[in-house]
Amino acid sequence: MIRVTDRLAIDERALEESFVRASGPGGQNVNKVATAVQLRFDIRHSPNLPEDVRERLVRLAGSRLTRDGIIVIAAQRHRTLEPNRKDALERLVQLIRRAAAAPRARRATKPTAASRERRLQSKRKRALIKDLRQGRPEPE
Repeated sequence: MIRVTDRLAIDERALEESFVRASGPGGQNVNKVATAVQLRFDIRHSPNLPEDVRERLVRLAGSRLTRDGIIVIAAQRHRTLEPNRKDALERLVQLIRRAAAAPRARRATKPTAASRERRLQSKRKRALIKDLRQGRPEPE
């Protein structure tokens, strides 16, 4: 089990890794060795994820989420396979951690008296500017 939060853990068997050739750093190995990692995590069929966390995770995943509900994280920052595996796993854990944190409810507040006065003052100023544009002839 991979510990995400105090109350949430994901099963390692729910993760699927595949290795592909990476672009970027790698020297001569870049064309020969598959060092980039594609980590896949099926959020729809994960029994450990509560429903509210699952919904927030779908929103947070964005383009990393496939139509089938699988999050795909590609890691190729490092030259070797093992650091890329750790990087991909850490990024998945961070994403789930962010989804596990419930958003705070917004408390409605009233505008301050000073902010209302500033708004009305700017409206009066704007009205005056528009009045001056009205090219009315002055009385003789």
